[in-house]
Amino acid sequence: MKNKNIKRLLKYIMRNRLYVLGALICAAFSNILMVVGPFIIGRGVDNIADKGKVDFERVRYYVFIIMALYLISAIFQWSLQVFTSKLSNKTVEELRKDAFEHVTKMPLKFFDTNSHGDIMARLTADIENISEGIFQSVTQFVTGIISIAGSLVFMFILNPAITLIVIVMTPVTFIIASFITGKSSKMFKEQSNLNGELNGFIEEIIGNQNVVKAFNHEEQSRKKFEEINNRLYRSGRWAQFYSSLVNPSTRLVNNITYVLLGMTGGIASLAGHLSIGYISSFLTYSAYFSQPINNITSVTTQLQAAIASAQRVFSIMDGNTEEDKSANDIELKNTEGNVCFNDISFSYVPEIPLIKNFSLKVNKGSRIAVVGPTGAGKTTLVNLLMRFYDVNSGNIYIDGIDVNKLSKDSLRKSFGMVLQDTWLFKGTIKENIAYGKPEALPEEIIQASKDANAHNFIKRLPRGYDTELTEGGGNLSQGQRQLITIARVMLVIPSMLILDEATSSVDTRTELNIQKAFLRMMEGRTSFIIAHRLSTIREADLILVLNNGQIVEQGNHEELMAKGGFYSKLYTS
Repeated sequence: MKNKNIKRLLKYIMRNRLYVLGALICAAFSNILMVVGPFIIGRGVDNIADKGKVDFERVRYYVFIIMALYLISAIFQWSLQVFTSKLSNKTVEELRKDAFEHVTKMPLKFFDTNSHGDIMARLTADIENISEGIFQSVTQFVTGIISIAGSLVFMFILNPAITLIVIVMTPVTFIIASFITGKSSKMFKEQSNLNGELNGFIEEIIGNQNVVKAFNHEEQSRKKFEEINNRLYRSGRWAQFYSSLVNPSTRLVNNITYVLLGMTGGIASLAGHLSIGYISSFLTYSAYFSQPINNITSVTTQLQAAIASAQRVFSIMDGNTEEDKSANDIELKNTEGNVCFNDISFSYVPEIPLIKNFSLKVNKGSRIAVVGPTGAGKTTLVNLLMRFYDVNSGNIYIDGIDVNKLSKDSLRKSFGMVLQDTWLFKGTIKENIAYGKPEALPEEIIQASKDANAHNFIKRLPRGYDTELTEGGGNLSQGQRQLITIARVMLVIPSMLILDEATSSVDTRTELNIQKAFLRMMEGRTSFIIAHRLSTIREADLILVLNNGQIVEQGNHEELMAKGGFYSKLYTS
């Protein structure tokens, strides 16, 4: 699984081949020039130490070369940082775009069963971890490999026998690093999961502070936060503890190697096999060889966090999406509004059946009211009709066409929905009303607002229709938010309507005005009205009374009241 995620991440990185190529070229030239430097320094040292006389002319020549090499190397090093920064930012930009696009295509069930805060954490914090991991891996791993290879080549040129000490000690370093990294990897995965859990809890509490305060739940919320936060702390502490062992351990091995090289080089110099200058070069190359290993192990924390984050992001991207539009899909156009539920059954949880063998035929232009106690299956019918969920068995037909054969886009465009839970985004009131019809003219927006009885309160706002709403429309009352969502649907005027507790948040007088607007809007259109307030559905052509997913009664208001059955008791209660 871990290797699979790394390969997928590499595919995203390789989409930006020019940045990769630029980074590799800069890394190569920067490190090659740096590696050549100690060899030149060794030659310069020999000109100082040779026979007790200093060849200043030659030394100046070597100093000039060294300065030029290191200056050019610094320029390439700066360019490497630029290319790597662009590479990491561009990669996560594309990853974030693909992840968000995938999330928007996921079925409603995914959002009903996952913490919204955790989803947000995966699309933000986890992707930032990946960005940091890419930057560190390119700057440390790529430059490290070139530096190690270059140092090894020059050490072989200077003295192959002494180089064997480095070659023998290097596997020890990697074995230690690999062992500790394996331990910390599990901790970083747990840390990422707990971070998502904490984000979900914070998002939940902050978004519902009015409920928290109303029930004096601040202390319980604080304790729950502390409990999750403590688990995250313990997980992060152990992850950091294990990862912090890597660098000191590898540095210890490298320092032992450095001491052995110094001793062996001194013996070789006394035996006349190695000059003083070349000993200094050899020791410098030893540092150049070990430093990248130390650097690589020192960024283990970021890399482990990035891999754990990549797994969390890719796990979302591997989730099932709603089927993409197929060439065989039928486009629903000029909808008449004939709807048929044919022996459908559905349950959210297989062990708990909700709707069983439900059948209903609705003729075009009918106003169907659906009533019943909480949990009877009223909103579920809407979810099935819109294909937010698919039936377990049976069929639903629109104008004689099975909804499974229709494109979901054309199916959903045929309905206008006004829900009990309002949703407004950060923007102007005008933009919120025109959400389903961005090209709408100002006159159309105003007329829709008048029909929804929203025009008067909008005009009283400081900037009218150009008033900026905060996230969720927090600077409006619940009733005002409801009126704007009603105006949003009135602007589109689709073929069929779904009103799910559409007037639950407005006062009685406003409700009466909206009912008049609804009657005009529903004229000639098939409409499904879900309501707990039974006064809102008296004008319906047909009232369906649901209980436990079954139609227990049906008829108009007078007929049902005359029966004195379930509806009558529900109404009079």
